[in-house]
Amino acid sequence: MTELSYAGNSQGLRRNSLGVGAITFLVVSAAAPLTAVAGGVPLAMLLGNGAGVPLAFLLVTGILFLFAIGYVAMARHIHSAGAFYAYTAQGLGGMMGGAAALIAILAYNAMQIGVFGLFGAATASLFAGLGLDLPWWIWTYVGIAAVAVFGYRRVDLSAMVLTVLVILEYLVVFIIDAAILVKGGDSGLSSAPFTPSAMLNGAPAIGVLFCFASFIGFEATSIYSEEAREPHKTIPRATYISVFIIGLFYMVTSWLMVVGAGVDKLVPELQGLADPTTFLFNLAERYVGHGIVVVMNILFVTSLFAGVLAFHNGVARYMYVAGREGLLPKRVGVTHSVFQSPHIGSIIQTVIAVLVTSLFVMTGQDPVLAMFSWLTNVATLAIILLMASTSFAIVAFFRRNPGLENNVLVTRVLPIITGVTLLALVVYITINFGGIAGASGFVAILLPGLVVVAGVVGLAAAARLRAADAVAFAQLGAGQEA
Repeated sequence: MTELSYAGNSQGLRRNSLGVGAITFLVVSAAAPLTAVAGGVPLAMLLGNGAGVPLAFLLVTGILFLFAIGYVAMARHIHSAGAFYAYTAQGLGGMMGGAAALIAILAYNAMQIGVFGLFGAATASLFAGLGLDLPWWIWTYVGIAAVAVFGYRRVDLSAMVLTVLVILEYLVVFIIDAAILVKGGDSGLSSAPFTPSAMLNGAPAIGVLFCFASFIGFEATSIYSEEAREPHKTIPRATYISVFIIGLFYMVTSWLMVVGAGVDKLVPELQGLADPTTFLFNLAERYVGHGIVVVMNILFVTSLFAGVLAFHNGVARYMYVAGREGLLPKRVGVTHSVFQSPHIGSIIQTVIAVLVTSLFVMTGQDPVLAMFSWLTNVATLAIILLMASTSFAIVAFFRRNPGLENNVLVTRVLPIITGVTLLALVVYITINFGGIAGASGFVAILLPGLVVVAGVVGLAAAARLRAADAVAFAQLGAGQEA
């Protein structure tokens, strides 16, 4: 591959800077645990399958564990910050890799910017209660500026910030969980939420979709493979630990939320709420006391900040790899001379966040019902599609390289099962996108159409690279040796 250098810049990310713990915290923070249980879980109950959400989380955790088996097998042989893009390129070829790269960039941008809408609204509400009443978009711009500083600098600095925030998030939810568990919930602890009848209640497919959305970011372990210590060991461990921690946390917490409200009272109670995101806060006040609600309001904002920071890091690295390997301008594929961070990708992502936020502000859109809901659902659709393509890429990669892994279950059977399952979910989301995201008319067609547009742009970029540099095209997704 042709190497280009720029004054004051480096081609490499900061090596050996992240261990299993740091990567796990970067990934778990992207899942924004407090945001998911305070916002995503009640919505999954309301719009999906009510008391059956805990079993839905167990099901999704199982699917992601199956996916992770093939994923980490490939991670042992490909060390690239390109993650889904790199695996797709190495498995299904450069053209599909180009499409995956642009879809991934769209996905992480959409997720990060969408969460910024909720961040702005939550922060505005928090400070309004303290006497400082400002529009939501001012706080969103402040958040974008703060994330820009962390993203531009060293990744381990981001990891340190995220570690503190994530520990506090888990701690406050654990306190609520413990209080419900000790007091026995509304009418005693019950296993009813784990029964098939509860799982199949209401709209189970929508409940499963919300559960998948809560996990988005777990795959980012391999994004940090070029910065990891002993990536062939660190990335698999961090991936399995991340899936286990996220899955167990969501499953247990959603179960305790159900029994805390009362299995038989859950749906009527939720239907009576104008805003289901107050559900966890009401449980906290009921079982712990008002003091923890004040703390939760603060941590809800920091949870959102941790999430946008983690997604920003992911976008920057995808852009960096795409630039380094020729799918984007080479200038994007360089790192900072001091911080060895993908600072150009970080700057580009910041500019995109400002522009998209400004578009929603100028058109008078709601930061939660439009900006957050629309964009995060686009991201969910794109990332599940990337997971499906990665599953099939795993099969193709190991078929061409039979000596690398000898377990057929790992390299063929499980990836095919998860690939077909995820592809079916992609079809369901696409068909029902308007109802799921709360969009209508042209917008309901445009938003999922962005994924197609990104894929076409990626195909065009790959075709251009193939015509200009066949050697670079053949090496797409190969990454750099650790």
